[in-house]
Amino acid sequence: MLTKSHPPQSESTLMKVIKLLRWDKPAGRLILMIPALWAIFLATDAMPPLPLVGVIIVGTLATSAAGCVINDLWDRDIDPEVERTRDRPLASRALTIQTGIVIAIIAFACAGVIALDLNRLSFWLSVAAIPVIICYPLAKRFFPVPQLVLSIAWGFAVLISWSAAVAELDTSTWILWGATIVWTLGFDTVYAMSDREDDRLLGVNSSALFFGEYAANAVAIFFFLTAVLLGVLGVEMELHFGFWIALGIATVFWSIQYGKLRQEEILKPYGQIFRQNVWIGFILLAGMITGLIF
Repeated sequence: MLTKSHPPQSESTLMKVIKLLRWDKPAGRLILMIPALWAIFLATDAMPPLPLVGVIIVGTLATSAAGCVINDLWDRDIDPEVERTRDRPLASRALTIQTGIVIAIIAFACAGVIALDLNRLSFWLSVAAIPVIICYPLAKRFFPVPQLVLSIAWGFAVLISWSAAVAELDTSTWILWGATIVWTLGFDTVYAMSDREDDRLLGVNSSALFFGEYAANAVAIFFFLTAVLLGVLGVEMELHFGFWIALGIATVFWSIQYGKLRQEEILKPYGQIFRQNVWIGFILLAGMITGLIF
């Protein structure tokens, strides 16, 4: 259990807000954007309208920012006791609760304005995602695998983006949605593994605690299922050689990551694996684009 710490007094309010939105840590923002980009490029045969790509990128940034603030508002009394989160602006009291609420409202409002430019299906999917985003931080208090709730929230990025491009959802959409769910379960379980001792002391749930000594094996299964579902997607959409090369590279990386997790007490590779999955996501995106074009 850790004592509270406070950021330097010289830190500007703008920097505190940036940290609250997690814009100082782009990996977490990019890893939400990736499934949305997968969806929009696959749905349009790798030829999405550039304005729509911009809308999706800005929308994911606004939505993830809102989710981060909501998470920190719920966890403002828990985060000070966790090494990884104790310096967050609301946890350290660098920003007030009222400020956090205002920023969350602004972020949701920005996402809402963007959603109004989408078609009806995409708009209502955006609305449906809001309760999931808001409830995720609560899930760790009563649901044994809260990372599943986060994964469902991540899955909305696929559904919203795909429907924004073509105004419908088909079999390929749901396969990609499933792949996104299990991929997110994998990398976020890794993320949760670094907090296990703090979470256990605080009495909050996580997939890392739920799977216990089998957490590394669970991550391997999630990544294996991701590869299988992406393979099924490749067959369903008749993706060409570039996609299969990218999927092979991703699978090799996931295998190496599993090996590192088996030695976690020595390597403690959690942050490294999380960041690597950002690059894996972009490799897969490149594979999807080339697999559609060539």
